[in-house]
Order: sequence, then C-alpha cells, then structure tokens
Amino acid sequence: MNTVVKITGFGAALVAFFGAAYGLGSAVGPVTSEPAPAAHSRHDGGASPAPGGGSADTAPGGLQISEGGYTLDLKTAGVRAGEEGELRFAIRDRHGRQVTAFQREHDKELHLVLASRDLVTYQHLHPSRAADGTWSTPVTLPAAGSYRVFADFTPGVKGGKNLTLGADLPVAGPFKAAEMPVPSRTVTVDGYTVTLDGTLPPGKPGRLTQNVARDGRSVTDLQPYLGAYGHLVALRSGDLAHLHVHPNGEPGDGRTPPGPGISFTTTAPSSGTYRLFLDFRHNGTVRTAAFTVESGAGGDTAARESSPAETDGHAGTGGSRGHGH
Repeated sequence: MNTVVKITGFGAALVAFFGAAYGLGSAVGPVTSEPAPAAHSRHDGGASPAPGGGSADTAPGGLQISEGGYTLDLKTAGVRAGEEGELRFAIRDRHGRQVTAFQREHDKELHLVLASRDLVTYQHLHPSRAADGTWSTPVTLPAAGSYRVFADFTPGVKGGKNLTLGADLPVAGPFKAAEMPVPSRTVTVDGYTVTLDGTLPPGKPGRLTQNVARDGRSVTDLQPYLGAYGHLVALRSGDLAHLHVHPNGEPGDGRTPPGPGISFTTTAPSSGTYRLFLDFRHNGTVRTAAFTVESGAGGDTAARESSPAETDGHAGTGGSRGHGH
C-alpha cells in the first residue's frame, strides 16, 4: 500500500477514535479528578452516631471544588511568594450565577482558609463581598509552592446546608520543600504556651482541649473570636481533607469560662497525620497555635512531646499575621 495512503488512513482512524471518545464523554458528562462529594462536619463540634459505634458525619470537606449544586470559582490564577496580591473568587450556583445570599455563621458570611500543601503555612482570612457576589481579600504568602483555598459557607437565607469547597492556588517563586513539623503536645507562639490534651481517634468522636498560658500562668480572660473563645481547623496530611469544628460551649452561655481551656469534639475520618490550627484572641490580638497530631497510630495518640524549638512559629504566618479582619 502507498505510504501516503497508509498515513492518511491512520490519521482518519485517530480522528474517528477521538471523535467517538469525545461523543462518549459528552454523553456521560465532564470528566473530573475531584473525588465524590463529601458531607461537611457539623459546626457544633459534634458528630452524629452511626451503627457500629462510629460516626456518620466523619467525611471531610474541602476535597471537592463543587458540591450540592455550588462551585468555588477561583478567579485568581496565582500569586508570587512574598508579594502582596489580591485573591478573588465567587460561589456559583448550578445555573452559573454568582451567589449573593449567605447565612452568617460565627460572625461571618464566609470563612476563608489558605494552607500550603506541606501544612507549614496557614492563614485564616476574612474577605469582603461585592454586590455581584465577588469576594476579594489581600493576601501575602511567604513561600512558593501549591496552596489549597478553602471556602466555608452556608448559601441562602435560612435552612441551607453548610459546605466547604476547595481549590488549588499556585504560588510562584524559588521553591524549597519543607518537612511536616513533628507531632507535638506543646506549642509556644508570641510568648503564649498552648498545651494539647486528649485524643483524635479515627471514625469516632474525640475530645481535644487546648490550654493557654502566658509566663507560666493560666490565661483566664480569653476574648471572643468569631463568636467563640477559640476556632479550630484540622487538615489531613496528604490530601488536605478539611475538618472545621468549633468549641464545646460559647461565650455568655453561663457554663463556658474564658480560659484557660478551649474544648472541642471532632472526628478524624481516617487514621493518619493531621495539623490542628487553633486561633485564639487575647489582649486584642488573634494568634495561631499549630499542632501536628496522629490518629490511629500508637493507640490513637493525639500528640507526642516535642521541644519548643520544633513547634514555635509553625503556624507559618507569625501568629496574628495569619488573619485578615
């Protein structure tokens, strides 16, 4: 057979093959690498019981960009390390419209968290929403690499489902890989020592308490932050699965003291290594204490002892610099 004819025939076969594949893809819907939608952790810090003594509410959020008919539309393609940029995004409904109605939860319509893939850098920001539903906030990220953006919100006016959607944000610049901070039970940040008690067992609720001290004395006058004495975000190493929980009790309920202990109940969806980021407010400043904890290994250990040098500053944002107000 003539060589030109052979090539022509081969090209036609390729066109036919990919044309059929495109048609099949159009018939079954777009292909995505995002995992199946997962339920979001309850904001009261509890977990619904499930048969067998586990929890029916252990599936983390933040692994998907779309869930329940809503999509996180990240309008910022990327930023440069060490330079202030603007992060812009919107929440779109199933019709592609930008959402403008949100329920206020813990003093905000939407909570925004940024974390590096190595879980060394963490920032909890409070963006502003324009009338058309576009959210924006200034952001400065200290190191190059891949970051995950988490948007935690409840759409609608009343009765909507709380969602946490996630999207990746590239940060340009010279890249240097960082190691996960070692498991720790004591962290020092800006002169405050925060000690972690409790366990994080996989598949069932565990109680965690962070005790805050300064200069060797317990802090008993913590100030409310986002409607509570503490705000906890937990991220699983590897896929950055997001668990967003809140304290047991709240200011003014007649039974929750303003320190030194801040108690949470949460469920790890699986065995593995997690980073816990505790935001607390004292003397008008919000600080972040970050812990590395293990679930399932070594008897469901919450954390192991490590030196202050290993834990100081591992929130990655220098305490209150991790917050936007």
